Amino acid sequence: QVQVVESGGGLVQTGDSLRLSCAVSGRAASSYALGWFRQAPGKEREFVSAISWSGGSTKYDDSVKGRFTISRDNAKNTAYLQMNSLGPEDTAVYYCAAALAGWVPRRSSEYDYWGQGTEVTVSS
Repeated sequence: QVQVVESGGGLVQTGDSLRLSCAVSGRAASSYALGWFRQAPGKEREFVSAISWSGGSTKYDDSVKGRFTISRDNAKNTAYLQMNSLGPEDTAVYYCAAALAGWVPRRSSEYDYWGQGTEVTVSS
């Protein structure tokens, strides 16, 4: 099957940057669209960004446009989420997910495999 593992979270200050990584392994590891979701304490999980299997198409939630950049390196079977200008509103557990799709899904129900999450905390 497919395994998804996120890493790169941590504690940073407002205005700082982080790069999250999402390593995918298993069957057809480079053929999935990859998405990032986040869940803040007491909040519902929300869409952050996603990228097609080819890397040619991306989507972003309005809350992160201009600050976050998603990319992928299929040679490494890894996706990245570069997060700049972080603020306390970005504090959440970030999850990476893989979708059996040739497009760029935004809905969590369209994703088939999920990572365990990596925590991002942004202090004021």
